[in-house]
Amino acid sequence: MARSAQGLVLALDVGTTGVRALLLDETGSVLGQAYREALPSCPAPGLVEHGLDTLFSAVRDVIRSVATGLRPADVRGVGLTTQRSTAVVWDAASGHPCGVGLSWQDTRTQDRCRELMAEGLLVTPLMAASKIEWLLDRVDPGRDDVRAGRLRCGTLDAWLAARLTGGRVQATDPSNASCTGLYDFLKGTWNPAALEALRIPEPAMPALVDSGGILGELDDDLGIGPAPLAAIVGDQQAAMMGHLRLAPGEAKITYGTAAMIDLNVGPEPLFSMHGAYPLVLWQRDGRRTFCLEGTAITAGAAVLWLRDGLGIIADAADSGALAASVPDSGDVWAVPAFQGLGTPYLDPGARAVIGGLSRATTRAHVVRAVLEGIAWRCREVYDALRIDSPHPPPASLRADGGAARNDVLLQAQADALGLPVERPVVLDAAALGAAYLAGLATGVWASTDDLAHVWRRERVFEPHLDAEERATRFARWQRHVDAAREPEGAA
Repeated sequence: MARSAQGLVLALDVGTTGVRALLLDETGSVLGQAYREALPSCPAPGLVEHGLDTLFSAVRDVIRSVATGLRPADVRGVGLTTQRSTAVVWDAASGHPCGVGLSWQDTRTQDRCRELMAEGLLVTPLMAASKIEWLLDRVDPGRDDVRAGRLRCGTLDAWLAARLTGGRVQATDPSNASCTGLYDFLKGTWNPAALEALRIPEPAMPALVDSGGILGELDDDLGIGPAPLAAIVGDQQAAMMGHLRLAPGEAKITYGTAAMIDLNVGPEPLFSMHGAYPLVLWQRDGRRTFCLEGTAITAGAAVLWLRDGLGIIADAADSGALAASVPDSGDVWAVPAFQGLGTPYLDPGARAVIGGLSRATTRAHVVRAVLEGIAWRCREVYDALRIDSPHPPPASLRADGGAARNDVLLQAQADALGLPVERPVVLDAAALGAAYLAGLATGVWASTDDLAHVWRRERVFEPHLDAEERATRFARWQRHVDAAREPEGAA
């Protein structure tokens, strides 16, 4: 592999179901990539665990795979992005985990979260705070080892940073910290009241550092020489950087199992009244940028249900072509609330509904209705963020994630929003964002102005509906949301 004139940047994206490595040069070209599946286990309802040794083995494998043929000085920096709020406790000296990691999806601490909420702490089961407490209660109930510095605790990114650097880096960034329930948004520090309530000694938590900056060298045995870890950032925030959504009011959508829309709100936190979450977008040179994040809980999972539940498609990738084989949904409609409704409803009890079926209905109509239902749900999320935001609307919405390959979905999204939807060449925007931050920290790119020439668009989906038709269709679809929220789920 030929070396870039300015060096290469390696990004690691450690997701919920797998690990990806992406190798970029200074032009933004992808020179190599590797992926390894690393699925969590679900030993009982509500329990979602990661075997951390297996996960780290996958991380090591993808690094070595893309590093084949590189010289020691080729990689200028490594960026790390991970799923957020997965909790880990580890041995401070060796970096080895003390048991499993509790996934962000794990809800075993929901009763404890209700207790904490009653005490005035905003802690939900999807945040890391109560999961860290749960793990510590089992490996160090008296907290003797964490107080003595023998154990450390935190989120997945912090453990991986420690493990990748042989313990030299014990750090996380504010984008990850802001998802834990342990972060003080106003002071930019760990929240002493939350730590005390959960009996988590602050010295056991990782240091808070910039999202981009040289932190420490990776271990030599990883195969990329003395490359420094130069970025740590949460996955959705990394995707915002990967889309270069740098100005207040700009937004992106990531279609995964769920769909996540993030809106840049600038240098001050903005607290939502419409079911969105305030988060730190990133911290650079000691200055934080904030975002609001809204969620449509079911997006790609609805397409998987068409495959695994109904059996009307053989592969999720077939959904686009099948939906495109009919001009419309034939009056079939769908509210994809298989795991409840997120923003703005925050209704975990909602259930999916499909209606408008007739003898003329085909599987193509059902598939198209589900894709359009995803787009309408994301319109609801986007509207909630826009109501909260004081900034002008974005000129476009940039999209990433596996389902962003689906032309029918992105056209439906543009029609639902009345906004152009841009699809980039590189759909793993989280890995791209981690690479950008690492490259900025190590001089591969001098500034974000350089990145504007690096990011590449593959296609723009322009809205085809006029405003009146869009409003009519949206109002018609929204009437069906009430059926999803009824206890019996009947239309």
